[in-house]
Amino acid sequence: MRIYIGLDWGSQQHAVCALDAQGQRLTQFMIGHDRAGLAELRQRLAKISASSEISVAIERPTGLLVDTLVEAGYTVVPIHPNTVKATRPRYHIAGGKTDSSDAFLLADLLRTDGHRFHPLTPESDAIKALRAWVRTRDDLVAARLALANQLRALLDSFWAGASVIFADLDSPIALAFLSRYPTPSSAAHLGEKRLASFLAQHHYCGRRPLPELLARLKGAPCGHCGPLESEAKGELVRSLAAVLSTLLEQLKQLTARIEHEIASLEDGQHLMSFPRIGRVNAAQLLAELGSVRERFPTDAALAGEAGVSPVTRQSGKSHAVVFRWACNKRLRAALTTFADNSRHASPWAASLYAKARARGIDHPHAIRILGRAWLRVIWRTWIDHKPYDPTKHRNAVPLLTPA
Repeated sequence: MRIYIGLDWGSQQHAVCALDAQGQRLTQFMIGHDRAGLAELRQRLAKISASSEISVAIERPTGLLVDTLVEAGYTVVPIHPNTVKATRPRYHIAGGKTDSSDAFLLADLLRTDGHRFHPLTPESDAIKALRAWVRTRDDLVAARLALANQLRALLDSFWAGASVIFADLDSPIALAFLSRYPTPSSAAHLGEKRLASFLAQHHYCGRRPLPELLARLKGAPCGHCGPLESEAKGELVRSLAAVLSTLLEQLKQLTARIEHEIASLEDGQHLMSFPRIGRVNAAQLLAELGSVRERFPTDAALAGEAGVSPVTRQSGKSHAVVFRWACNKRLRAALTTFADNSRHASPWAASLYAKARARGIDHPHAIRILGRAWLRVIWRTWIDHKPYDPTKHRNAVPLLTPA
């Protein structure tokens, strides 16, 4: 006999409901999100599974609770929260909701529609580690951008010249300049000789000549702050510059670790065979693709997950093809980044992009079209465990062959 378990996850406690094959409630209880609670959950599930096979439905595919269930050997079936939300009217016409009712809903949904959902297949330990590194790096890059924007807004309020003297405000030399000269008064006596000494000390690349840098610094609008306000904002500039400097150093170390790890994985080596993909971009793709091939039985399934295939809405005479919002946004970002870079190294990609633009399609849409085309090739190489070979790419071969 099969038993269906619904588990409504919570930050402090979880609701659990067990149903038999006829939908009769066998047991329902609450457990705490602590060591004792998880141990109790395993004990109760062990008693149920002693005489029956059980499947567990939950609204999330990751987390400590999911890891506990997988380690115990239970079949875990993730069900998207949007699916649960859309199913609630089947059980509660008035729109009521409790943790216990959601646990019952999950169990019953697994009982009646379990064939529509795919059981969770754990990824390899190497992929889990890579995914943690890559996603953390992406989050830190977003944090760096937010802090740089905050620093730029602060400088524009009282010392705009310091934000434009160098091309990138969050570059090491720009942050060092702000730590040394956080206010206009601190740079009042800064001339060519002192600036030249500073640039030499911090190994400036020499992209722009010294007079141009000074002109940028002194040609920007001047602020009108009092001495106390200027001093306060100078301290804030130093604080933000220090945080950004530390963040840049950690990003550098994390990037080096990711580049090393992706090169040591077989799937990573296969992805790096694609034109102009780069190690970090390959790691971003592989972290979201994973190692479980059964997740994406077709390239169309992968395209839907990556958000590069549109959604069709048709009813009667109404017919619309719209942008896909529900998708793995990290995978879409990684794929479109690769597609945009590939058109500068692959004649086939450049031709496909140019044809899309010639039809009047804007740049982001054309990149998604190119990404969808690349995804067919990526999926095939991923399934076959083989690197990309442009001489075997049927559509690219004519462009590689000289006329």
